[in-house]
Formats: sequence, C-alpha cells, structure tokens
Amino acid sequence: MKLIFLGPPGAGKGTLAAQAVRMLRIPHISTGAIFRSAIGAQSPLGIKVAAIIGAGKLVDDATTIALVQERLAQEDARTGYILDGFPRTIPQAQALAGFSVVDRVINFDLSDAAVVERLTGRRVCRNCGVNYHILFNAPKREGVCDSCGGELLIRDDDREGAIHKRLQVYRDQTAPLIDFYRAQGLLVDVDARPPADTVAAYFKRAAGLD
Repeated sequence: MKLIFLGPPGAGKGTLAAQAVRMLRIPHISTGAIFRSAIGAQSPLGIKVAAIIGAGKLVDDATTIALVQERLAQEDARTGYILDGFPRTIPQAQALAGFSVVDRVINFDLSDAAVVERLTGRRVCRNCGVNYHILFNAPKREGVCDSCGGELLIRDDDREGAIHKRLQVYRDQTAPLIDFYRAQGLLVDVDARPPADTVAAYFKRAAGLD
C-alpha cells in the first residue's frame, strides 16, 4: 500500500507511522530521512544536498523530487511506503504522480488550538531523548526524566511563537494539498484529537485494513 500522511505539526503522524510500519511492513519515509540517507551514501544527489544544507539554504523542489524518486525505486519501497513530509506543495504532488501511483492520502485533522496545547506541553530529555508531555504523559518528577534522571527541556520549535510560525507555513504551503487530493478521490480524513490507540483504529478503517 502506498500512502501519504498529511497533517499539521503535532498531529501524531510520526507515532501512527511507527504503528503502520509494523502493520503493513512498508517503510516510513520522511524528507529528512531521505536527505540523511542520500548524504550518508554519498550519492551524487546526496553530495549536492550536503552542499545546499551546508550553505544554510533550503533544498529546492527539483532536487527533493529527484531524491524521493531515487528512494522510492529502492527494493523496500517497491510494494508500498508511507510518505511523511513529501509532497509539501502542489508542484511536488504533481511530480510524484509522474513516477508513483498513491493508493490513499491520510489527512490527520487537528485544530490549531490543539496543536499548540500538544506541542507546548512536550518535554524532551537532554540526555536520552525520551519524550514526555505535561498533560498526557507527565514524568514522575517535574522536569526530570524517569528513565535516566536527565533534565527535561522544551525544544525551541515547541515554543508557542515558533509553533504559530510552523502552522502558518503548513497552512500556506501544504494545506492546499488537502483539496488537491480530495478532488482526486484519494483523501481520507482522520480525526487526530483522540488518544493514539483510537486514532490508530480510525486509520485502519480509513486505509481499508479492518
């Protein structure tokens, strides 16, 4: 099954993708992972991306599209994949349609207010990287990691001002994909507000896995 995950930051796409990988035995492919893999492999495109990122620039559409096409041609993605973070724009979606036929686009629907609540409450251990949430998954001691005793931090991009900027970018650039894929009959909405297990059940129905 070939899937695209859409949704704002904090909608739980990564959490659900980890479950979907186990269910479907297909790779979860994010743009960041594609960049890191290509750079690590020192492929011609990887060398180009390393130079772009090293210069502090954003990777252009043409290079990103070429990297995705290269990744989807690998053996583990030939029978299916979950794309997360690509496509981000209509031109990217149109390019994807030229080299891969998507089965479904899952839109994880979550309000801006819920996104802010989720992300501002997130805490990450400085030492081991374990994630907590002050409302939904609080540590036993405030500010201290249960696993290693390390200090819990708020990531810079989880501060409210940064979250609103991320949401604005999402609404401006990526949200139009919702209408694009809905018009093709590929989009399925999933309510991302409930707990993760409930969202996973919604996803299974949306993906026709029940």
